[in-house]
Amino acid sequence: MRTDQPMPQFMTGADVRLACRTGDWTGPTAGFAPGYAQANLVILPRDWATDFLLFCQRNPRPCPLIAVTEPGRWQPIVAPDADLRTDLPKYRVWRDGELVDEPTSITDLWQDDFVSFLIGCSFTFEAALLKAGVPVRHIELGCNVPMFRTNIPCVSAGRFSGPLVVSMRPLKPADADLAIKISARFGESHGAPVHLGDPRQIGIADINCPDYGDAVPVYPDEQPVFWACGVTPQAALLQAKPPLAITHAPGCMFLTDLISVE
Repeated sequence: MRTDQPMPQFMTGADVRLACRTGDWTGPTAGFAPGYAQANLVILPRDWATDFLLFCQRNPRPCPLIAVTEPGRWQPIVAPDADLRTDLPKYRVWRDGELVDEPTSITDLWQDDFVSFLIGCSFTFEAALLKAGVPVRHIELGCNVPMFRTNIPCVSAGRFSGPLVVSMRPLKPADADLAIKISARFGESHGAPVHLGDPRQIGIADINCPDYGDAVPVYPDEQPVFWACGVTPQAALLQAKPPLAITHAPGCMFLTDLISVE
């Protein structure tokens, strides 16, 4: 979803969290707080947490875990002064596998048995791409990254299964080669791409119609490059149908205090 909000500059992870907590920022976080690790969020009742933990362990490319909270705690170890109930720009609330709301706070929904999972995000390595001169189209355009469901199945775990979701960045061949080398060093942020080139080979019929996020142009001298994406758990939630689950809205990440290291 595009936003008309002016993009803040030179923010720390704590600065971004405060802007979300106060309602000053409710849009995507691509390009924010360069050098700080960003994270996807999944919150589940405790009796669903073991199955989801196993799903992440069996699918480390789309679901690289960086933190798991104890039941009922909203302060993750990667940002001890944070509040996972308020410190993301926008959330998604799922009931029985159906998306029912996209609030900017989940304080009124919090349960004492909630377990929160923070999963690495490809936004983390984008600062390194830009530093190396690799363009990032969605940052250039001030919109969300395009994300697609694929025909690649994840490894099932308990009640969780579903397709791999990928994010896409269009790049010229030389830039793609450099992006592969750079992103491969960020294992906790999905690592190297999972596919380059023809999107139909991974079940994407129309590169101009993403399942999540915004479409971006792919120019004739470019190829689409696809990375595993932390929205993959949301596809799994559609099939598992837990009675209640909460995630980040696609592109609206949690900013940690972790300094990303290549």
